Amino acid sequence: MSLPEPELRESPGAPADRSATGRSWGQRLAEGLAKTRARLGAIFSGGRVDDEWFEELESALLTADAGVDAAAHLVESLRSRARRERVESREQLRDALALDLANLLAPLEKPFAIGDARPYVIMVTGVNGAGKTTSIGKLAHYFHDRQLSVLLAAGDTFRAAAREQLAAWGARNDVTVISQEGADPGAVIYDAIQSARARRIDVVLADTAGRLPTQLHLMEELKKIKRVIAKAQEGAPHEVWTVLDANTGQNALAQVKAFDEALGLTGLVLTKLDGTARGGVIAAIARARPVPLRFIGVGEGIEDLRPFVAAEFARALLA
Repeated sequence: MSLPEPELRESPGAPADRSATGRSWGQRLAEGLAKTRARLGAIFSGGRVDDEWFEELESALLTADAGVDAAAHLVESLRSRARRERVESREQLRDALALDLANLLAPLEKPFAIGDARPYVIMVTGVNGAGKTTSIGKLAHYFHDRQLSVLLAAGDTFRAAAREQLAAWGARNDVTVISQEGADPGAVIYDAIQSARARRIDVVLADTAGRLPTQLHLMEELKKIKRVIAKAQEGAPHEVWTVLDANTGQNALAQVKAFDEALGLTGLVLTKLDGTARGGVIAAIARARPVPLRFIGVGEGIEDLRPFVAAEFARALLA
């Protein structure tokens, strides 16, 4: 009943999966999920497996922000397994829950690969403070390390700090940043794509200003930016991603729904899992709005943003 090892999907020539500290990604992921795991770990120590225990487990899942639907689904699956296999050990049920969780999260695991288009344009959106600009910087590092040339488009034209932050990431990764103070964000991204085509750049990461889904005029602006990108290059944007802050819990699910309805999302990036006990929100997203989870972040390091693997995440969460 143990969880199978996840298949490694690094591209040929990808760098070793270790940070500057020498810790593997699996170790960093487990450490990053420690706060969420603490919500669930105590429930599996000692004691009987009975109706009261299943209620405690459901409460623990809800506290970790797995959501009512996902929590009920996981508990009912586990209850049926315990009955069917006459399981009496809580430890055995931990392994079973890891399997069920991995299966629930599997629709979110869509291995990402850059398509044939050049430049390949990824439009990045999200609410204020989700970690969008930082995530773009880390993604630039990730792609650059895989022998892909990258250009950053500073589409957040009204916040000087965002442009400065993106410029710093560009310098750190040795990639070009196209920026213009106070300009129309669509025009800046349009110019960035034209520049990328002239330079034969592989990937354009287009930043956009943070906004709340309730700010309807700003959501309309995002739709306009997407249309401008399509005019700059046929078939673009090739990806539209929203960056989520794991600390927001169930609000992250509401953001996914709103941005998906407005733009037709092709991917998510979930950040700050190391700073929250609400990492169970991934289960809620998988159950209610299974937009592919492209990358997850569990730290401040430049290499602490990596592709999402369902079995790997479930094992780290319930280890």
